[in-house]
Parts: sequence; structure tokens; C-alpha cells
Amino acid sequence: MNNTQSPNRRVLGRTTIRLGAIGAAGVMALGLGLTAASGATTGASARQSPRPFTFALKAPANVAACLPHAGGQVTITPGSQNDKMRVSVHGMPRNSGFDLFVIQAPTAPFGVSWYQTDVQTDEDGNGHATVRGIFDVETFSVSPGGTTTFGATHQYHLGLWFNNPDTPFNRGCEPGATAPIVTPFNGEQHAGIQALNTAQFPVDAGPLSHVHR
Repeated sequence: MNNTQSPNRRVLGRTTIRLGAIGAAGVMALGLGLTAASGATTGASARQSPRPFTFALKAPANVAACLPHAGGQVTITPGSQNDKMRVSVHGMPRNSGFDLFVIQAPTAPFGVSWYQTDVQTDEDGNGHATVRGIFDVETFSVSPGGTTTFGATHQYHLGLWFNNPDTPFNRGCEPGATAPIVTPFNGEQHAGIQALNTAQFPVDAGPLSHVHR
């Protein structure tokens, strides 16, 4: 048998081997490219999806004494342009109105305060509200001039007020008071006392300061 290969066959064999190596290298490079691109996409997606932040609304001592089960929960979900805030309350007087404010300090005198939403309770004393806005570390108010002037002021706390001054008074939530206490914390500036707040956080580091977009 003649085992001698012709020159043409040897050239053809070497060419086939080179093409095979080039093809394998190309496939490997493509695979690495897709993996890198996938990793970059995953990283970008993770950076663009901050985690929701949940915290409690708690009753001041005078309200806890007359409404021992009063409380609430807030979840803020950051978005690319603004944030979604869902508020729920429980253990409150049934079929009653409340007013939620974003405030500078959780307790009196409260500082710069921004009326945010109403919350209405049902027959069981539960209520819910969902709003959109800037509810994060960038939340602030400023008044360069006009009827009042103040510089950029962050508001990192929440406070919920009884809409009707008679509601807490009739339940004994105002020890020593001979008439309902009236505050300006509703649309008519004729509200009751504060029902819930975020005083478990430091004054200068309220829950909204923990939210980032």
C-alpha cells in the first residue's frame, strides 16, 4: 500500500486545522463577550433598582394610653424619577379621618411641615393611602423670599394628625384639657392633635434619610 500523501493533501490538511482553530477561538471570544455583556447588564439593573424601605409609625405616649393598639407602617419604594410611599394604619378610631404630613421634626414644634395626604379608616379602624413624590434623602423645602424666608431645609420625618379635634378629646387622649386642642395640620388648618409619628428615629436622621434613589 502507498502511504505517501500528495503535496496538495498536506496543504489542505494544514488549512483545515488552522480554520478549525480560528473558529474555536471565535466561538470562545463570542461566549466571553456575551458573558461580560450579561454581567454588565445585571450590574446596571441592580444599581437601578434600590430596595424598598419599611418603617413603623408609632403613637405618642398620650395617644398610646387612649388607643393602645394604634400604629402604622410605611413602605417607600424608590423610583428613577420619584418615590412611591404606601401608608397603612391600624388600631385607630373607626370611620375617622387623618392627615399625613412630611415634617422636619417628629414632635412639637415639628418645624417645616408639608401636607401630603388624607388617610380614612374603615369600620375596623384600618386605613391606607398611596402617594408619589420625593420621599428620600433629597426631600427638602426652601423659601428664598416672600411671606417667609428660609434656606434649604430637609424634612425626614412623618406625622399623622386627627382630622377632627373632637375625636381624640372625646377618647381621653388629651389629659387635663378642658376643650379639644386645635392644631393647623389639615386642609382647613383646624385639626386635632398628632396621632402617630416617627420619633423612634433621631431628629436629624428620620426614616426618609435612609431612602436613596
